[in-house]
Amino acid sequence: MGIEWIDTTANIFASIGTVGAFVTGFVLLRSEHRREADRTEDERRAQASKVSAWVELYRTPDGSRELMFHVHNSSDMPIYEVELPLPTRGDDEPETQFVGLVPPGQTIRRLAPHDWLASYVGPEPIEIEFLDSAGWQWRRDEQGALVRAAQRTIAERQ
Repeated sequence: MGIEWIDTTANIFASIGTVGAFVTGFVLLRSEHRREADRTEDERRAQASKVSAWVELYRTPDGSRELMFHVHNSSDMPIYEVELPLPTRGDDEPETQFVGLVPPGQTIRRLAPHDWLASYVGPEPIEIEFLDSAGWQWRRDEQGALVRAAQRTIAERQ
């Protein structure tokens, strides 16, 4: 009777150890998978985080004032299909200022609507949409929040 009890107890502890090892392995595997997903998202976000857009007053050579959109790409790769969605009033059809391509390390300027000049106070960020060099669509809002589309827009560029 005593030996059977010791043998049963040993089997119970061995079973608990096996289940514990399986649970620990599963938890570690999930943790590593989550870490890898975070690292992948950081790599995707690396180029997009280096893109910004703002509106700022510009003095022309003749002394007049113009409001200009500025799109800056401080990454090492170009960005594509750059668009600046313009705010609309009421039921107006949404408009965008199409910029196209912004080369690496450059700032592109485009003329802003003239009627914006009346309400201009100082430089401020504006919304921007663009494709990164890997084909991901990004949108940065006026507060600086960066959002990636759920799926790739185009196949990876070479």
